[in-house]
Amino acid sequence: MIALDPVPRPIDTLPALGSAGAVALALRDETLRYADLEARTGAIAAWLAKAVDKGSRVASWLPKTVTACVLPLAVPRGGLVHVPVNPVLKRGQVSHILADSGASVLVTQAARAATLEPGDVPPGCRIVLEEEIVGDDVLPPSQSDPSTLAAILYTSGSTGKPKGVMLSHANLWLGAISVAHYLKISPEDRVLAVLPLSFDYGQNQLLSTWAAGASVAPLDYLTARDVVKAVERTGATTLAGVPPLWVQLLDAEWPAETAARLRRMTNSGGALTRPIIAGLRARFPKADLYPMYGLTEAFRSTYLAADLVDAHPDAIGRAIPFAEVMAVAADGSRAAPDAPGELVHAGPLVAQGYWQDPERTAARFRPAPDWTASGGMAVWSGDTVFEGADGLFRFVGRDDEMIKSAGNRISPTEIEDAVLRGGEAGEAVAIGVPDARLGQVIVVVARAVGDAGSAEAALRERLRRELPSFMQPARYEWRAALPLNANGKLDRATLRREVTA
Repeated sequence: MIALDPVPRPIDTLPALGSAGAVALALRDETLRYADLEARTGAIAAWLAKAVDKGSRVASWLPKTVTACVLPLAVPRGGLVHVPVNPVLKRGQVSHILADSGASVLVTQAARAATLEPGDVPPGCRIVLEEEIVGDDVLPPSQSDPSTLAAILYTSGSTGKPKGVMLSHANLWLGAISVAHYLKISPEDRVLAVLPLSFDYGQNQLLSTWAAGASVAPLDYLTARDVVKAVERTGATTLAGVPPLWVQLLDAEWPAETAARLRRMTNSGGALTRPIIAGLRARFPKADLYPMYGLTEAFRSTYLAADLVDAHPDAIGRAIPFAEVMAVAADGSRAAPDAPGELVHAGPLVAQGYWQDPERTAARFRPAPDWTASGGMAVWSGDTVFEGADGLFRFVGRDDEMIKSAGNRISPTEIEDAVLRGGEAGEAVAIGVPDARLGQVIVVVARAVGDAGSAEAALRERLRRELPSFMQPARYEWRAALPLNANGKLDRATLRREVTA
């Protein structure tokens, strides 16, 4: 287990933590050892530093190529700011990110560049194909101030266009050290990286692996079967995912010896339901399971230790290293044990705000309560949680997603957990829909296990026994599949628009 050194360093110095001859990055067509990773970082950094002015934003729109994996280190080494764009996004979304970030360069591939139309690339931004970034010059590791801006990650909210979260070298470095420590990643581990590199935890798959001196195998997959094959091919010991991916993987066929390779499974981007936990336990008996809660504005707030999952499957755990997390009551005091409050995250993992958006920054980034240990700026998440007497946090719901019906505030998460508990549905999203009499009624959009009609009848009968009348869904909408957003999470915003239209 790596040491928890609280002193941040420039993020581009990560390759120095690994053994020079050990494998740092393993793709199908190329393998980089730690010495190679350092050399490639320096070469790309040197090319970029000559191409654009210091402090410029460098966007990348790439699948998981070697260049895409090295850019999070190389761009900051060159004194520049990395803006990764999810490869599944289309031209309109890419155009918004380029314009909003003021990117000077878009690093991409010819096929992707060909999909862009006149006006998509703003004036002052030029397209560079990844194979054009070659040269003999190499920049040594930087001596950047850890507070210097290193990356802007664009995150989509429930409303409006994606907003750019500003991350410093210190944010990225301490996030990598924290995760590598509490997941107990060792140099012998092989991490299969399936999450998008534009997603905060997707990028951290690379950074935390390298912080531990381990090996990472990035994978762009189309089906769950691709992931199964990759676990076998790479000998993966560690896999990070989001709930929809776990559902797909549990439906896939796993040779027993392949499933037994996994020693560590980590979840973010949504709560693990009891059926998913039970399924993962049965399918991957040798794997430790780590549920986690986070938000891009502070990267990661809590994790649930693997030895607590079975006894506390409804918990999101305790604060990760370097984070101070608390439930704050409406009057600004610390919420009493088992009483709801807003989750507030303070400490050095807190981002620097939203890029060129002072209004939204002021709304989300506000001073920490004066009774906190960290002080300084905090992220006020808008999520309602409570901290139990056992010291574990439990998620209640987002304020903007809470359902208000007949004077009751209802957590959609609680409804979804109840719906999924009996196995009639494989996935479910609960939404509050306007109602003239009650204010809102509960509509559940779900994917049935088996016949939808039979599933709904059994579900209604069971929920009448388990939930009070004000929590009963008024309507079910059954879908063959639920939509996912660009990061592979259930697309609640799209479902909400469809159901309330």
